Amino acid sequence: MNPAQVDACLRRLGVPRPALPTVDVLRELHLRHLQTVPFENLSVHLGEEIVLEEKRLLDKVVGAGRGGFCYELNGLFGALLAALGFEVALLAARVHGDGGHLGIPYDHLALRVRAEDGSVWLADVGFGTHSHYPLAYEERGEQEDPGGTFRVAASAGDGDVGQTDLDVIRNGKPEYRLEVRPRVLGDFVAGAWWHSTSPVSHFTRSLVCSRLTEDGGRITLSGRSLTVTGAYGKREVRELVEDDEVLAVYRERFGIELESVPTLREFA
Repeated sequence: MNPAQVDACLRRLGVPRPALPTVDVLRELHLRHLQTVPFENLSVHLGEEIVLEEKRLLDKVVGAGRGGFCYELNGLFGALLAALGFEVALLAARVHGDGGHLGIPYDHLALRVRAEDGSVWLADVGFGTHSHYPLAYEERGEQEDPGGTFRVAASAGDGDVGQTDLDVIRNGKPEYRLEVRPRVLGDFVAGAWWHSTSPVSHFTRSLVCSRLTEDGGRITLSGRSLTVTGAYGKREVRELVEDDEVLAVYRERFGIELESVPTLREFA
């Protein structure tokens, strides 16, 4: 990522260029990303190809003002952090589904980030509802965050030889199992393809566009259902009837300009 692209990414987040890759900078970038770049799967249903290449991700997230899902959001965020001087490793994870079943290999992409002071953090701006700030990667006790009570724990599952997978737990419930071996963005191509084409992927079965709000709540548009959750849990749900209403929410609440309302595609 060249300096002009870094500056464009930072403008997208509304953050000035930092002098050093400190923990405070990482925390600010993480929070601002969650507040400004939507977690969304619109490309899956708009028939847009998802390409895990830095230039294509820049064009989509920065140039077109869009969001994406984990591979895109964490992939680009990791490239930005590396360009700012952080030491970044891409990690693969498998998401815990119903009944505790784990998802496919390369089900999710998260980031291990080392700051200037040597501290190591788990950054994840691509999981939807998750921690607002990076989690201390090497801490095994509970970590309080506006998004909940988190814990990074050694897993009972099998990791690579001599290495142990980690379970990321939120409010007592396992969210995903994290491999500790570093990967490259190209390793996640098959996972992105599966999630954008398989009829059993939750991304092909639903439409979602969601972001953290500045007051610590969340706004989510799922199809035509608009859900606004306040910082203290108050939840309002409204069904949008007119196409103009839906397009206005995409434009005004998520910064996404669309010509027509996305609808669920059929995946056989």
